[in-house]
Amino acid sequence: MNMIQNSLTAAAVAAALSLPMAGAAFADTTPALDKADTVMLATNDTMKEAGDATSDTWITTKVKSSLLAEDATPGMDIEVETKDGVVSLSGTVATEAEREAAINKAKSIEGVRDVSADGLKAAD
Repeated sequence: MNMIQNSLTAAAVAAALSLPMAGAAFADTTPALDKADTVMLATNDTMKEAGDATSDTWITTKVKSSLLAEDATPGMDIEVETKDGVVSLSGTVATEAEREAAINKAKSIEGVRDVSADGLKAAD
């Protein structure tokens, strides 16, 4: 029993003494962690992508809600999609005036870079 205890104690001491060396070995094998700029650039790219998606979602929601609130446009009949700030409108409206009103309303929303209404048709 005493021999097992001595072996376990020796193993624990050896492990404790090797920890500083393990830390040094880890630091030597991961030089990218020493470069904060590399990590920050990766983080900034990820945040920008998330921000772009959020902006497109926000624009789509804002355009759709303004079309629903506007009496001159049948918001329920118009599909809205946004990609990189470009709003695409599709569906069928009753008149050319409703189509133009929907396009103008979409263009007036903050963050909209352009409006594509090729898929938005007037029934008349």
